[in-house]
Amino acid sequence: MRTLYLLIILFIFQPIFSQEIAYFTLKLDESYLNTPVSITLDNTDKYSFTDKKIVLYEISNNKEVYVPSQVESGSRPILWFIPDNVSGGKTDRNFVIKLIETDQSVKEQDQFQISKSGGNLTLYKDSSPILSYRYRTMYPPEGVDPLFERSGFIHPLYSPGGEVLTRVQAPDHYHHYGIWGPWTLTHIDDREVDFWNLAKGQGTVKFNSFLSEVSGDVYSGFKVLQQHIDFGNKGEDQIAINEVLEVRVWNVDENVWIVDYTTTFNSPLKNGIVFDAYRYGGGIGFRATEKWEKNNSSVLTSEGKTRIDADGSRARWCIVEGETDVDDKRSGILFMSHPFNQQHPEPMRVWPMDANGGRGDLYFEFVPIRHDPWIIKPHQDYTLSYRMVVFDGELNKDTAEAYWNSFANSPKIEIKFKK
Repeated sequence: MRTLYLLIILFIFQPIFSQEIAYFTLKLDESYLNTPVSITLDNTDKYSFTDKKIVLYEISNNKEVYVPSQVESGSRPILWFIPDNVSGGKTDRNFVIKLIETDQSVKEQDQFQISKSGGNLTLYKDSSPILSYRYRTMYPPEGVDPLFERSGFIHPLYSPGGEVLTRVQAPDHYHHYGIWGPWTLTHIDDREVDFWNLAKGQGTVKFNSFLSEVSGDVYSGFKVLQQHIDFGNKGEDQIAINEVLEVRVWNVDENVWIVDYTTTFNSPLKNGIVFDAYRYGGGIGFRATEKWEKNNSSVLTSEGKTRIDADGSRARWCIVEGETDVDDKRSGILFMSHPFNQQHPEPMRVWPMDANGGRGDLYFEFVPIRHDPWIIKPHQDYTLSYRMVVFDGELNKDTAEAYWNSFANSPKIEIKFKK
């Protein structure tokens, strides 16, 4: 995701029970849908936070209405919130940021939960599971080559109605792991190394450690370190790529999950690594539930392509959906690529209608190296950002476009100060 970095000159106003930090006007229109908004809080070191917290209010009809918000800590703290959806054209929304005493009456929400069990970290909202991240090694079924073991992937991903949408270790592709993104055809100096096709024994991807876990009013998620391991190095195995994967789930009112998937990676190797052009690799890959095949599922891209002609084409977003057992009878995922991504609009891999012996199982991936190689220089960071809207029922192209516009473009904010 792209954070809107905004300099706020802090203005001190001191009523008896609170301090105003700043206030601002947010400009939204009907093209924005479920938009997380961020403001960077500069110069907060001049305030005392002992027994105080940052709170956001919307100014409406001369009244201050509490707005759930969440502060992302760091050297420059970031305040996140999700304004109510807007209808009826353009509108200006006015807000004030305050420091208040922690014992003042402010409604707190506790909708998210995080748990670890059996090698999985699972995110919940109102006790309903959203997704699990596998941090412990998952072994293949008995009798299958142990090279297919791996960790560091998302499965299950649930629809809001509780339908599992991902699949792992399908007998036709034991190396498929729900939602994941290993690089496939790569070169380290003059050696080819494949981190995707595990049976080659050239490399794999492993979970290394948790970097952070967070849960609040606005979002919940985690950040992990994953590593692409090169098995073919002379001597011991070596780390070819260090990857920080951040997964964040947003607290929206609609009956959808909005999940951000951001990967930042670099190579510690002396000469870096080359991602060769190939139809698979990196980005974000999705092996769909075994329920979906050519007769009960569909694909629609931002450019109007369907499963018949989407493969190899470029898109800003892609809807992947199919028949499920929820009340609405169908579920799906809107995958979105951020404009800052490599090769955006991104090329895709979409399995043809006759995949897997004619059954037409469904596989989708954004593949930034589909048509062109990508040279990864040593010790330089690269980032790919994706957003998933997970839904039950149907999602049309106009709604998909609104979601993408919200993801790709930060709304305008005008800062105002009291005189």
